Amino acid sequence: MQLTHRTTGAPVTATYWMDHAWLGTHVEPGVTLDVAGGRIAGIRTGVEAPPHGATVLRGLTLPGLANTHSHAFHRALRATVQVGSGTFWTWRELMYRTAAKLTPDTYFDLARATYAEMALAGITSVGEFHYLHHAPGGTPYANPNAMGEALIAAAAEAGIRITLLDTAYLAAGFGEQPNRHQLRFSDTTAEAWAERASLLKGDDHTLIGAAVHSVRAVPADQLATVARWAEERDAPLHVHLSEQTAENDACRAAHGRTPTRLLADHGVLGPRTTGIHNTHLTEEDIALLGSSTTGTCMCPTTERDLADGIGPAAALQKAGSPLSLGSDSHAVIDLFEEARAMELNERLRTHVRGHWTAAALLRAASADGHAALGRPDAGVLEPGAPADLTTIALDSVRTAGPVPRLAAETAVFAASAADVRHTVVAGRHLVRDGRHTRIEDVPQALATAIAALHG
Repeated sequence: MQLTHRTTGAPVTATYWMDHAWLGTHVEPGVTLDVAGGRIAGIRTGVEAPPHGATVLRGLTLPGLANTHSHAFHRALRATVQVGSGTFWTWRELMYRTAAKLTPDTYFDLARATYAEMALAGITSVGEFHYLHHAPGGTPYANPNAMGEALIAAAAEAGIRITLLDTAYLAAGFGEQPNRHQLRFSDTTAEAWAERASLLKGDDHTLIGAAVHSVRAVPADQLATVARWAEERDAPLHVHLSEQTAENDACRAAHGRTPTRLLADHGVLGPRTTGIHNTHLTEEDIALLGSSTTGTCMCPTTERDLADGIGPAAALQKAGSPLSLGSDSHAVIDLFEEARAMELNERLRTHVRGHWTAAALLRAASADGHAALGRPDAGVLEPGAPADLTTIALDSVRTAGPVPRLAAETAVFAASAADVRHTVVAGRHLVRDGRHTRIEDVPQALATAIAALHG
């Protein structure tokens, strides 16, 4: 007999039997999950053995992870930016050099390999903060969205969902024209940005959102244009916010207020908006973000790599700002490390342990991240949710030993991306036994794409 989804009537296309599953509050042994129309059609607990025809997922199965903040081309910087010392600003010069070499074809190759690496790390959806729009010198391509469409196509081939956060990046700083590196990023005005961004199209695996690169890169009188574009489409809106104290100082000098207050005054904050980093904030800033339910995306591995500082994540969440996580510059791509680092950074800052439970950290890495990317129904193992899953091994050298009921704690505080065994997107097995099913050799794909930029 053909099983069907009880709501949509769609036929059940796959059944997964999970050795152990994280159901949001606890680890449940022996869980069967049916898929219909790319969504979870039903979940049954207490199933001691795999039903006939079910695909077996050994280990701990979680909702697919959400990488809320990514710059795909930064993957080419790994290790090269670790030579010597410097600051965020000297790192930025190296980043510009890499950006200058990218074409739509080479960007596709690099992003495809980077998104495949994410799939191998259990990530099923990525928020791509995309500002590399034009050819060198700022000349638009014949297809003005050639670079953005390359990212969309790359995610499709790698098999993960993408929210393309098309980014307005118009200035080098307060009152400054774009420098020669930034001409590729600029549409010259927010109105021109909106006209180009409006041409982008989504699909079942693609959402189109918006971003303000930062208050230093979008003139204050043009912030509202970007916010209005996102509001009219009910689209996610992201913004780099107070990552560096120098940005705060320059904003106060130009506008007599903090970046957070400037964004609030121009209608940028709100429940569809996510601030990236939110590192150097005043108490008033925290209250503004929390009271508006503006989200916070912490990117601890990048923040520590760039010596940005430790943001007030606990205070932000207490004030009402939902927390999500991102790998940002891809110093590593590992959402378990991001979750772990957020808690451990707070311990170092406060000398107190236990600011978030494992459940809260997993939620930041999944459901709250998906919500920040415009998918509020994702990131849970419940009927009707997208059938996006990730399974980690509980028998690796990192995860072996703890009893299964502590598997969530094991995942957050001991596991790494290397422990991901399976990734499922829309019910389709994308990573099986640690191997990508679409891209045969992901390490070689990364090496080839990066060598093309460094040659």
